[in-house]
Amino acid sequence: MKYMTGNELREAYLQFFAEKKGHLRLPSASLIPANDPTLLMIGAGMAPFKPFFTGKMKPPRTRITTSQRCVRTGDIENVGRTARHQTYFEMLGNFSFGDYFKKEAIPWAWEFLTDVLDLPKEKLWVTVYPKDDEAAAIWREQPGFPQDHIVKLDDNFWEIGPGPCGPDSEIYIDLGEERGCGSPDCAVGCDCDRYLEIWNLVFTQFDRTEDGQYNPLEHKNIDTGCGLERLASVLQNKKTNFETDLLFPIIEYASKVSGVVYGENAEKDVSLKVIADHARSMAIMIMDGILPSNEGRGYVLRRILRRAVRHGRILGIHDKFLEGAIDAVAEIYKGAADFEELAEKKEYIKKVISIEEDRFAATLAQGMELLNGHIEDLKREGKKVLPGEIGFKLYDTYGFPWEVTDEILHENEMELDKDSFEKAMEEQRERARAARQENQRVAVPDLSGIDTSHLCVDENAKESTVVAIWKDGVLVDELADGEEAGIILQSTPFYAEGGGQVGDAGLLETEFGRVQVANAKKLPDGTVYHIGYVEEGMLKVGDHVSIRIDWMKKLSSARNHTATHLLQAALKRVVGDQVNQAGSLVMPERLRFDFSNFEPVTALQLQEVERLVNEQILMAKPVEIAQMEIDKAKKLGAMALFGEKYGDVVRVVSVPDFSIELCGGSHVKNIGEIGMFKIVSETGIASGVRRIEALTGRAAIDYMNEKAETLAAAAHAFKCRDDEIVSHIESTLAENKKLKQEIASFTKERAMGDVDTLLAQKKQIKDLSFASGIVEADNIDDLRKIADMLLDRLESGVVVLAAAHEGKVSLVAKASDAAVAKGAHAGNIVKAAAKIVGGGGGGRKEMAQAGGKEPAKMPEALQEAERVLAEQLA
Repeated sequence: MKYMTGNELREAYLQFFAEKKGHLRLPSASLIPANDPTLLMIGAGMAPFKPFFTGKMKPPRTRITTSQRCVRTGDIENVGRTARHQTYFEMLGNFSFGDYFKKEAIPWAWEFLTDVLDLPKEKLWVTVYPKDDEAAAIWREQPGFPQDHIVKLDDNFWEIGPGPCGPDSEIYIDLGEERGCGSPDCAVGCDCDRYLEIWNLVFTQFDRTEDGQYNPLEHKNIDTGCGLERLASVLQNKKTNFETDLLFPIIEYASKVSGVVYGENAEKDVSLKVIADHARSMAIMIMDGILPSNEGRGYVLRRILRRAVRHGRILGIHDKFLEGAIDAVAEIYKGAADFEELAEKKEYIKKVISIEEDRFAATLAQGMELLNGHIEDLKREGKKVLPGEIGFKLYDTYGFPWEVTDEILHENEMELDKDSFEKAMEEQRERARAARQENQRVAVPDLSGIDTSHLCVDENAKESTVVAIWKDGVLVDELADGEEAGIILQSTPFYAEGGGQVGDAGLLETEFGRVQVANAKKLPDGTVYHIGYVEEGMLKVGDHVSIRIDWMKKLSSARNHTATHLLQAALKRVVGDQVNQAGSLVMPERLRFDFSNFEPVTALQLQEVERLVNEQILMAKPVEIAQMEIDKAKKLGAMALFGEKYGDVVRVVSVPDFSIELCGGSHVKNIGEIGMFKIVSETGIASGVRRIEALTGRAAIDYMNEKAETLAAAAHAFKCRDDEIVSHIESTLAENKKLKQEIASFTKERAMGDVDTLLAQKKQIKDLSFASGIVEADNIDDLRKIADMLLDRLESGVVVLAAAHEGKVSLVAKASDAAVAKGAHAGNIVKAAAKIVGGGGGGRKEMAQAGGKEPAKMPEALQEAERVLAEQLA
């Protein structure tokens, strides 16, 4: 058995299938699924290839091999508690799309494991589906295969939701009796760690529909999955995945920071493993363009990060520590293919995580304050169970982990109502599922019967032929008046939506119909399709159509797209090289550019960015577009879009001496065509991500004209010239400030008069001073200030004040420390008084406030306050 590092093992697998077995080696797809609304994140090696397995799309080659990045969080609670559960993992895979099948897939798996990795043949076992006699027979033909090492299991049928599926054959390795459960019945399929599954060959023969039907596939396929971390644990002779070189360096880091030695305490080992797993997951997720948020993938990332922090607290780590864990992750993948972005974006990833750690620290503080308030209420009411709705609100609204809520409740001899908590959680899941269904994209039709190899994109095309039409994912022969559908043309001049730019719009006209094209998009295999609405007549497959692009819209989009390139280049010059694109939206009306930066761009910086872009526009430089090898493009300094993947040959768009980027979008021929560039806003949208919105061309001119009209209207109102407005505004503000100071002075004098009157009327309850009364105050803040002044003059005692403003009542109660020590509770006093005036409120022992809606009952409310205080002191 050969020892290999995780990175060496990945490379050996990919080279074996690419160089020896004729597979196309592709890079891992992003964790963010492309054109698949059924998936939140990629969770299996075959997931990016679903359209190829079903035959709806044609693959670039019928044999493909990858090492796919995957994230699954369904069993997140088991992470660290078992040897194999992880949220992030890599799945080595070799795939056949109607090419080879069982007779090739089984021998190749055996060859790789026994010849390349030199695993002992006598320790390998396989399982097959009971009805799959063909697979069992092929296994017995393999050189050196132990004939009695085949087990038939009913669950050897692979499927993961709707899509391709079929019988499978799993390969196990016997790790020895010492790794087993000790039972005489221990065998393949036992839950212990003796027999470890290391490979799964899926013989894809069916396509499972949403309603559970299994339709035979016209072309049989092979989908294999081999867990990189599992196989590494075997070659490195480690008991768990966490002790391999793909995870253990992060454990070593967490152990060093916490001072907890790995292997000495089982529960603390769990926390060390969770931190290692979660740190790796969050690094790869952010690398692939996922950012923390309160929904979808962003929520998964936020949950993983916060679980890591919580387990850090369990180990005694109270300072921020995850940035160092990201350094350990980057070191693990240093030099590995498919992970270059991890090194490039390491500092960005660390900053995102640092900001999120700070936010979670604030969340913990806020959650603790709220939870402690609820615990105090429960104690006062003599209850022991916190309603699940409150626990869920802490979790969902404030991000406070329910496990922490549960732990703190137990410390106070209380518990969380888990049933009502789970009910609230399930209701949220239902809302999320419904939202996802509403937002699903256009279903991909089955194009297996259509020859798409001769389709082309020709920006000069004026005429074309309709190749295919579909509605609701089903191919149709024709469209009638008023119907909307997807349309594929033999040749198209339409730019397909991509790289942040919306697709082109225009008209398709035939002898018998007129179709308004609202957008153009691209299918996974690169085929451009058009979303069209039949305004009149009809459209049929085979129709000859004349094409009219909406050139005004196309030119406006081109202006904004080229301006986006200029904007990014200017930001790097003015703000710094840390600026990298994190997303964009290019529309005819405006442009939106998201970029990495961890503080707002100042007004002066924005002015300089805008000046630089407009300076380039005035130079009227040509936009140069060229096709070249990606390595050459990178040497020239071409920037890539965040999260985008590129082939060997790329399209490079450059503005001489200013900007050079990889881009497939539409652009102006000369930047002078942009006309004008105007930034209208700069805001923060996520941890470490800012957004600039800007206008170009006619939209920018209209915007500036509107501003000029507003300026003219303001000058008219001030009865001055445009250039005198600032001085008039400053003069008015100064006058308003003076008036406010005079009002504040008058208010203070009035308040002091109220204080003197109330002091003269104070009472003694027991041996405590009590002052109360109705005063004049325009708001609750003024009322609190009067109460503060009165309590200061009172030195020790209780103050209760009431004020009416615009038909509403405000109440404030304050108690000195000495009064609280004797039993006074301002919150309970004001709560009782508020009921009299038809309101409610409360607060702490030393200060509380409330409101009501019956001013006439204020005297009665003050009497009630006096009565409650007397009871408290008794």
